[in-house]
Amino acid sequence: MERKEKIIIGICAAAVIAAGTLHFVHANAVLAFAVTAIALALLAVIVGDATEQLGSRLGPGATGILQSALGNLPELFVAIFALRAGLANVVQAALVGSILGNSLLVFGLALLLGGLKNGTQRFKSEAPRMIVTLMLLAVSALIIPTLAKMLHTPAEPHIDSLDIFVAVILLLILAASTYFSIRGDSAVAPQKEEMGEAEWSMTFAVVVLACAGAGAAFVSDWFVEALQPAMATLGISDAFAGLVIVAIAGNAIENLIGIQLAWRNQADYAVSVILNSSLQIALGLFPVLLLLSFVLGGSVLTFVLSPLLVVALALATIVSAIVVFDGESIWMEGLALVGLYCIIAASFWWG
Repeated sequence: MERKEKIIIGICAAAVIAAGTLHFVHANAVLAFAVTAIALALLAVIVGDATEQLGSRLGPGATGILQSALGNLPELFVAIFALRAGLANVVQAALVGSILGNSLLVFGLALLLGGLKNGTQRFKSEAPRMIVTLMLLAVSALIIPTLAKMLHTPAEPHIDSLDIFVAVILLLILAASTYFSIRGDSAVAPQKEEMGEAEWSMTFAVVVLACAGAGAAFVSDWFVEALQPAMATLGISDAFAGLVIVAIAGNAIENLIGIQLAWRNQADYAVSVILNSSLQIALGLFPVLLLLSFVLGGSVLTFVLSPLLVVALALATIVSAIVVFDGESIWMEGLALVGLYCIIAASFWWG
């Protein structure tokens, strides 16, 4: 284990202890919220490191899937506790915010910083094109229930059933795309030389991942409990809290890994990791949470979105597809993506 990794684990342990202390002594809500958010982000980084160590033994296709799936572990815990607390609107905004954050903010920062350091970056466009095609399908599937509700079609009284049907279809597509990726098609998989070698033992990586996952479960509970009082104190709307704050805190792994890979000029792997994360959320996390919401005992999640969220999702998917289709990027494209994300986030500041 490198010295930097030891320092991160130490800081994370201190942050988790501080978050637990603030929670149990009922400290100031804003302070507790800030500390738990930091602890959650650090736990996400550790989950990412452990997942990378495990994935490096499984091949490039499986590594990308494993990183994207387990990278969403902290966000999954946050969403479950939030649903049980009746915060379905926050969870919905956070899921959409994660897609927007990865497709625009993280992708944009990766292209911006990578382009400034390395100039024009070129990558194999086959894998990104497949990912954005599936993203267009996923976003279309999310839009259909919204249109059925807004246009008052005969399906409106049966929105719950339509949501469940759409969720099952999305999960089937996720299973098919996972199988396709794990097969390691040379046209769509990152090359092995782009991926780091395992430095941790298998046992140590599993132990670290288990501890970080357990810590994420506890910290997620504290995070959700501090969320509402902090929002009330700061005057932050449910929509902005979910779309920006919760989404960014739950996606620290992709925020760091994707940008770091682009900075190192590993454009193929960077684009794959960042876009795959959005795809995993749209095809996997959102449908799973929707199905779970019917048995968790709290509020029920739905695919019916506000018109502004629908437009934001469509814009993010279309713009990211345009950027990746030519197989190269410049820093101005990254800046444009970040700018679009800031405009969308600002539009939700008031709710």
